[in-house]
Amino acid sequence: MRADNRLSDEMRPVEITPGYLLTAEGSALITVGNTRVLCTASVEDAVPQFLRGMGKGWVTAEYSMLPRATIKRSPREIAKGRPSGRTHEIQRLIGRSLRAVLDPAALGERTIILDCDVLQADGGTRTASITGAFVALALAVRQLLQFGVLRKSPLRDYVAATSVGIVHGEPVIDLCYEEDSQADVDMNVVMTGSGRFVEVQATAEHQPFDDPQMAALVGLARNGIAGLVQAQKKVVPAL
Repeated sequence: MRADNRLSDEMRPVEITPGYLLTAEGSALITVGNTRVLCTASVEDAVPQFLRGMGKGWVTAEYSMLPRATIKRSPREIAKGRPSGRTHEIQRLIGRSLRAVLDPAALGERTIILDCDVLQADGGTRTASITGAFVALALAVRQLLQFGVLRKSPLRDYVAATSVGIVHGEPVIDLCYEEDSQADVDMNVVMTGSGRFVEVQATAEHQPFDDPQMAALVGLARNGIAGLVQAQKKVVPAL
């Protein structure tokens, strides 16, 4: 039995609250166990310079953690003068994941910025951010469609992510912080609603792993992400 009494293939409870903020074009609070991330989508009528005049849109992301998202206070990165390398990595991952299911031409020359703010961290903050950010993005697109700004949805599929790993020799899904800190292998998997891979990040922290273990981890991730997509569809039933 795992640290929080789950089975090896059992996800933590997932809850997605859409429209959490009244001030954003799209927003969602995602809770995965004790991890909570507030995701908001903001629409701007401009694109980065490298896309100007091409008739294509852009989706990007920013990620941050509140100082007391963890047991010990972490200083705000703004006080350090720049985001950490970890923050840059996660922001790029979220952006890539969302752009993988987007038709930029259908979005037109506008940018949607996804802000993912971790309110409470207990493992899996980057994967929860991807899953919740997609809902915020879909809600913002829905508003653009309702206002007649867009003729058709630029979203081609759902996208969600989860973590898997090998803890004490056993493949498990959706690692909490205690498990993540002890894992022999740590993997983050991003997949579309149709079951296609967007990104796989796998690292052997202590012991190398083999093909059967890799297959077991991918199988766990595939099943878990299918469940996350169903949770997304409950709040965003159509694209």
